[in-house]
Amino acid sequence: MTTNLVWLRSDLRVSDNMALYAACRDEQAQVMVLFMATPEQWRQHEMAPRQAQFIYDNLRLLQADLAGRGIPLYTLTCDDFAASVEQLRQFCQQQHVDRVFYNYQYEINERQRDAAAEKSLSEQGIVCQGFDDSVLLPPGSVLTGNREMYKVFTPFSRAFVKRLQQGLPECVPAPRARQNAPRIQQPELTPFGYPLAPYDDALFPPGEAAAIARLRAFCQQPVTAYHQDRDFPAKQGTSLLSAYLATGILSPRQCLHRLLREHPNGLEDERCFVWLNELIWREFYRHVLVAWPHLCKSHPFISWTNHVVWRSDPQQLLAWQQGKTGYPIVDAAMRQLNTLGWMHNRLRMITASFLVKDLLIDWREGERYFMSQLIDGDLAANNGGWQWAASSGMDAAPYFRIFNPTTQGERFDKQGEFIRYWLPELRHVPDAEIHQPHDWAKKNQQKLDYPLPIVDHKQARNRTLGAFDAARKETGNSNA
Repeated sequence: MTTNLVWLRSDLRVSDNMALYAACRDEQAQVMVLFMATPEQWRQHEMAPRQAQFIYDNLRLLQADLAGRGIPLYTLTCDDFAASVEQLRQFCQQQHVDRVFYNYQYEINERQRDAAAEKSLSEQGIVCQGFDDSVLLPPGSVLTGNREMYKVFTPFSRAFVKRLQQGLPECVPAPRARQNAPRIQQPELTPFGYPLAPYDDALFPPGEAAAIARLRAFCQQPVTAYHQDRDFPAKQGTSLLSAYLATGILSPRQCLHRLLREHPNGLEDERCFVWLNELIWREFYRHVLVAWPHLCKSHPFISWTNHVVWRSDPQQLLAWQQGKTGYPIVDAAMRQLNTLGWMHNRLRMITASFLVKDLLIDWREGERYFMSQLIDGDLAANNGGWQWAASSGMDAAPYFRIFNPTTQGERFDKQGEFIRYWLPELRHVPDAEIHQPHDWAKKNQQKLDYPLPIVDHKQARNRTLGAFDAARKETGNSNA
């Protein structure tokens, strides 16, 4: 009997899982599933402990689901990717595996691991097959007329939609219960050897069923208001699907097909397309990592920004991390991140701009801190977002476009509803004064248990413009 192994990574689901589907097509084959935790690798990449807990909880539910289909799920723990290749080889040898199926990951370390694994396994006579599962369209399939990867998002999005209009990527069904599989007792899930931290399981309930239910509910109606509500953090205007996409509990194809089932004109309907375009941003950053793998190594895309002289100020960095900068919208956002492991997308841009453009602290400090907190941490999206804010990446905001944190708060949380929720010390400040509470306190002779602004925005803006101007002039503004 042939034995097929599915090597799970960021694809913790049974529905629309290309590797799992392919492994189960031969109904006579024995199928087993393996997940390998790599705690040392996770530490190097600053994985949030709450994300590790979320992965563990989802693996537990996935194991139960697979058991009902006659498929055992094993877990192994090995320090890093190099060790995982050897452990995989040994596991395949012990279990007499004939074929290994897996879904691609696009980060450089992961691609090197997969190449080493395929080489090692092929030497043992084991056939490996990989799939572009975590994307709608494979990297390298959406190119300019010169057959190059796009460097700007908008034309990439247009070309991407054109490809979708020519033919949608298909979803594959979940495998049926194995006819020839005996009743199995699932192996015990081994501990990860990595710190775990609780998360809000009401906000992010684990499990594929919960993820699909949330997707369906969002696509039925809220998606049509997404374009109006998405920038206002006090509203429930976003899908809250990012954690499920980051860990592969949902696939982007499931998102696309559910959207189009509820809204058949979703590729053209602006109300729905705004959300779909966010999925295309996710694709863009994955395609970018394959085209320019050095971005995985904390290098900027725009090379002259390497010459920006960043400030080292541990106290101000800590104030930013703890939500104690004296700018209410920034502090409320950072406290949301620290408490929930999630932050509203508009606030991710505001807080990133503040760290880089107001404090002139290296964007990589922020990138690492976000990854250490986010339940939806994803290297491609996180790196892309931070480089956008730092004016160092693909289709980045021009370096001279600097968010004013006060006016951003006034625009997107006018009455201060979001701010008061996360900064209860400002609950008595009137709506009109909530974004500059110390001015109100001074006028009304009130004492506030809230820090003074750690930087003057106007002065900070001028300092940042000077630092970027100097770096640009030093290198002749080369984008190579």
